[in-house]
Amino acid sequence: MISNAWCALLAVGCCLMAVPYSIAQDNNDASVVVAQVGNDSLTIGDLLQQEQGKLLQARYQYYLNERSALEDLIDKQLLADEARRRSISVEQLMDSVVYKDVKDPTEDQLEVYYEGLDTQEPYASVRQDVLDHIRELRRTKARAAFVATLRQQAHVDVTLMPPQVNLHIGDAYANGDPSAPVVLVEFADYECPYCQRVNPQIQQLKKDFGDKLTVVFKDFPLPMHHSAEKAAEAARCAGEQGKYWQYHDVLFYSKELQVDDLKHHARVLNLDGDKFDTCLDSGREAEAVQKDLAEGKELGLTGTPSFFVNGHFFSGVIDYDTLRDMVNQQLDIASRQQAVGPMSSN
Repeated sequence: MISNAWCALLAVGCCLMAVPYSIAQDNNDASVVVAQVGNDSLTIGDLLQQEQGKLLQARYQYYLNERSALEDLIDKQLLADEARRRSISVEQLMDSVVYKDVKDPTEDQLEVYYEGLDTQEPYASVRQDVLDHIRELRRTKARAAFVATLRQQAHVDVTLMPPQVNLHIGDAYANGDPSAPVVLVEFADYECPYCQRVNPQIQQLKKDFGDKLTVVFKDFPLPMHHSAEKAAEAARCAGEQGKYWQYHDVLFYSKELQVDDLKHHARVLNLDGDKFDTCLDSGREAEAVQKDLAEGKELGLTGTPSFFVNGHFFSGVIDYDTLRDMVNQQLDIASRQQAVGPMSSN
């Protein structure tokens, strides 16, 4: 899984740098003309800005494929560097070090594996294939463990970036200063189990990075989640009384989203119950929820949670290490820009 590999990319040691690149720069220049309509020229920049909702998912999938290929390339480079350090070839490194302790399965293990196969062929005819398969699995596992050790010893600075879009925070609820060096925007659904699972990690992320990180929440209630839209309205009703984030967290933690539950949460948080009920029952915040939903659709979002870190898109089930590395990557970029800035002004 790609996200699991990211957690090892910041160790100290030799430096391996990937060339900065964005999928939005396929033609390296946003001014490249891609169509001529009468006297008007349409550029890559026009395409990405005005039709980004139709392209975002495709660009993100391409980025994921690029990232996977880059991880493989980094592994190969680390193995080549280690072989050079030992003054041997990569093949010799693999055979004498990486695969040294890899043992072939016993005959009993081969027969047990064979019994689990959905095949009518006799054991004798498939034995060699089974042996080769298990041997390859064990070698792959040994290689991964060895490369993980090399990554811990090396400094791997990945600057390949996911696709980026222009986001407007507007009047969305923000936990932190919108001018913080890193702004994480989450489009989520209170009924979505993946959103519920990731919320504690986002809370931890905000705690760990403090003022360097601002978290912005936007509502994206999915049509199959019938309680999500009213829950989003309820959080905004709580926000009218200054307790948006407390209520937001209660929704994710409790997973109780029926209208009676929503009103009960308000009282647990010591909100003015009558004011809250009036707000919720009137649907006063429905328009704001629909505004977020429309924005997400314009961006081409199809599911939750969806994240934008300084405008760079990430989607799906993401673990804490990946979230942390996303933030650290942006902080590193900001730090480098600050270091280069004074020099460029001379």
